Amino acid sequence: MTQTTPILLLLPALLLGACAAAPDPEQAERDRAQRLAERFVIVDTHIDLPFRLYRKPADVSTHTESGDFDHPRALRGGLDAAFMSIFIPAEADAAGEAQALADALIDGVERLAHDHPRQFAVATCPDDVLAAQRDDRLALAMGMENGAPLAGDLASLDRYHALGIAYITLTHAKPNHIADSSYEAERRWNGLSPFGRELIPAMNDRGVIVDVSHVSDATFWQVLELTRAPVLATHSSLRHFTPGFERNLDDAMVEAIGRNGGVVQINFGSGFITEPARAYGAAQLQAIQAFRAEHGLAMNDPELAAFGIRYRAEHPYPYASVDDVLDHIDRAVRLAGIDHVGIGSDFDGVGDTLPRGLEDVSGYPNLVAGLLRRGYDEAEIGKILGGNTLRVWREVGAYAAAQGHPPVCRLPPDRPDTPASHEAAR
Repeated sequence: MTQTTPILLLLPALLLGACAAAPDPEQAERDRAQRLAERFVIVDTHIDLPFRLYRKPADVSTHTESGDFDHPRALRGGLDAAFMSIFIPAEADAAGEAQALADALIDGVERLAHDHPRQFAVATCPDDVLAAQRDDRLALAMGMENGAPLAGDLASLDRYHALGIAYITLTHAKPNHIADSSYEAERRWNGLSPFGRELIPAMNDRGVIVDVSHVSDATFWQVLELTRAPVLATHSSLRHFTPGFERNLDDAMVEAIGRNGGVVQINFGSGFITEPARAYGAAQLQAIQAFRAEHGLAMNDPELAAFGIRYRAEHPYPYASVDDVLDHIDRAVRLAGIDHVGIGSDFDGVGDTLPRGLEDVSGYPNLVAGLLRRGYDEAEIGKILGGNTLRVWREVGAYAAAQGHPPVCRLPPDRPDTPASHEAAR
């Protein structure tokens, strides 16, 4: 009896020690997801930071209270390459201001990299992305959202490509001189305009990626007929989950992008992800328009903005979840294949509609954790995070090089001791 008493007295302490040492599976998953986010090249093909800073300047080299992007949050999220959207609203095109706005937004991206060279670098080719990552800098690539600044002139295409534009979203919310939009009932061209038909092979020849987001269904299929290089849908999700929403891709389109060798980049905005969120947006817009008409208000009237805030308070928004985003990724992988799916968040472009857990650029590890839970292996996750996008960018560049237009990179070439995870992204 006297021999066993000390052991009995020690049992509570031993049990407590065992409990304290027991691993937390959820924390282990989060830690693994964070490590993978830091290890793999993350490429987000659509972030609307330039237009946000154009309207309201801020120092995104440090933490900002507003917006979805700044350097500290991007660092926490493991982001390596952010495609800065050179966004041209249809109103700017109608006012004849498309080129001036595009130039101003491009200048803003260049200025950001110039003013903070230890944190940002402008990237014009995939090697630039890897070189920036090697130097612990965030690569800022550029894509033009709405080809209105081209103004029907292929010389403008050459100019913007030389300025660093890597992809062009052919149109935006309304038809332009290139193509019809998914958002507008008017079908001016029944797809591509005559200039649009000339533009697609010209973009291929020069190594500018064709972005099929925002275009009408007829435009999409005509682009796929004409293109000789892979395309991107830089910030589109799947219509299967939002029936009747032409802005998203239907199953046949997703399959076609896979056959083309391109990539479907899933948009994070809740209205792109779930039907309840999409329906909410339509109902909110209808209520705002009715209130505006009833009171004779201008679009920028503070009373109208206040009404929008009250509407949100009285009708809570149905935010999507990380799992909802993963549903889109899963289906796109089943339809197009693991080599043809990526991410194009639309951060700073969809307002307060982002899924819980993906509210800003710090959230990519949450997506990685979800991919792990759904059984994706590390190689597959690397492809979705950025490997697929870099592969398309290289293939488009290789096609252009064969036509006599090799890519022009800005940063020093990568060292031969490139880490294996970077090498896989090549």
